[in-house]
Amino acid sequence: MKIKHTCTAPNLQPLAAACCEDTHPIEFVLELLANKWSVSIVRELFKGVRRTHELLEALPGISSKTLTARLRELETHGLVNRKVYAEIPPRVEYSLTEKGRELQGAIAVLKQLGEKWLSKEAC
Repeated sequence: MKIKHTCTAPNLQPLAAACCEDTHPIEFVLELLANKWSVSIVRELFKGVRRTHELLEALPGISSKTLTARLRELETHGLVNRKVYAEIPPRVEYSLTEKGRELQGAIAVLKQLGEKWLSKEAC
């Protein structure tokens, strides 16, 4: 069953506009996390505040361009907070918002299910 979401925010980016379309709540959350690296970034931010270079080191294979794009998307959806310090050189820190921390339980359940399924396939 599709659920109609009402959204009054102007000039939303395409993915953010999903709240304005007929979207099932599960599909809406999965779409937010569907981009490659999004879950990995959120998972890393569960550990605490991170700077860009720390995220790049923790996520081998991600480019800085992709990391920046994913962080901006997650920030647009209110999952990630970006704090810029007025220093030379500039310092930027990323952390999860309260909304972003709400994902922890769901991601933990998915991790447990994946571990269970992977261990059964290994037998």
